[in-house]
Amino acid sequence: MKTVFGHLTYCSNIHPGQDWKEHFSVLKSSIPEIKAAVCPQETMGIGLRLANQASIDLSEKSNFEEFKNWLDTNNCYVFTMNGFPYGNFHNVVVKDQVHAPDWTTTERTDYTIRIFGLLAKLLPENLEEGGISTSPLSYRFWWETPELLEDTTKIATKNILLVVESLIDLKEKTGKTLHLDIEPEPDGILENSQEFIEWYKNFLIPMGIEQLKNKGFSREKAIEAIKTHIQLCYDVCHFAVGFEAPQDVIDSLEREELKVGKIQISSALKVDFSSDAEEKLKVIAQYNEPTYLHQVVAQRKDGSFQKFQDLTEAIDGFDSNISSWRVHFHVPLFLEQYGLLGSTQSDIVDTINVHKQKPFTNHLEIETYTWGVLPHEFQVPLNDSIIREINWVKGLL
Repeated sequence: MKTVFGHLTYCSNIHPGQDWKEHFSVLKSSIPEIKAAVCPQETMGIGLRLANQASIDLSEKSNFEEFKNWLDTNNCYVFTMNGFPYGNFHNVVVKDQVHAPDWTTTERTDYTIRIFGLLAKLLPENLEEGGISTSPLSYRFWWETPELLEDTTKIATKNILLVVESLIDLKEKTGKTLHLDIEPEPDGILENSQEFIEWYKNFLIPMGIEQLKNKGFSREKAIEAIKTHIQLCYDVCHFAVGFEAPQDVIDSLEREELKVGKIQISSALKVDFSSDAEEKLKVIAQYNEPTYLHQVVAQRKDGSFQKFQDLTEAIDGFDSNISSWRVHFHVPLFLEQYGLLGSTQSDIVDTINVHKQKPFTNHLEIETYTWGVLPHEFQVPLNDSIIREINWVKGLL
């Protein structure tokens, strides 16, 4: 829906469906109920997540026309998409495979170009901008040496620049400005805002200037095109896990004249070990489920940080010199406490307040996808949870 501070939606990666028939079926059963509760008289935005197979299915003319007619009939529209998970995202072990295939592959490149083609056709006539979030190049622990990491980064960047070329062409044909929103994540090759900026300056810009010469672009025109079509996805959960302050991130991006394509509004678990440490370790173990990676950043009592690839390693590696944890587990936005555990809800409030003072994007997307793996006491009917999250964010705005 349109708000004073941008278009607000939730990400449909909360719903299952590797093929389009299954995913569309869930959308048809969920969206009308959610819309009736949160914006009955307004047009409702949808943050569409398409797995690779679903994107192939939706590219078929009959499927696309059926979906477009359904959007019109139900007074809904698509303005942003999630292109991070390529395959199945529910009821299977995802873990580090959420990055696969990564940006070194033609599969990732072709898939992303395909869904941009769909987004260009789905954007309403009165909207000229759309974005798709994607993985931070690859999973860093697949590459064992600095040399391999650098080579991987170069290959991934070259493929991302193929997407830039496609987006330049789409803009010429359709008038739509579409951007690929890189989503830093713990243990991605790009983990945080600083690594995103360094990649942008040291790889994307220089390689892009060279590559866009083929299109007759001057240095200045190439930089302008790259900054238009490659932006940051500000996932609040991910930045909170990395102990990054929202204002600092935005200030750093502004200094480099880099843009934020969307805010993914999400919350992480937080554990304060200054009291009841043993009891809290027992509670956090309930969240150690096998589907998703739950990276942990620990702050030690001397102020230093220690990283763990998953919650199992963090629990096994706990010692008395650790003062707190931030855990990559997307928990519901509207709760600040989970029994003895806390959340990074305050980071959401801070991010929204920074945005309200000086808006830095036009796209806001709620992204809580772990309802099915939460401890039982926090599970409630899914549509009710989505409605509650949207209304909570609307209250902040």
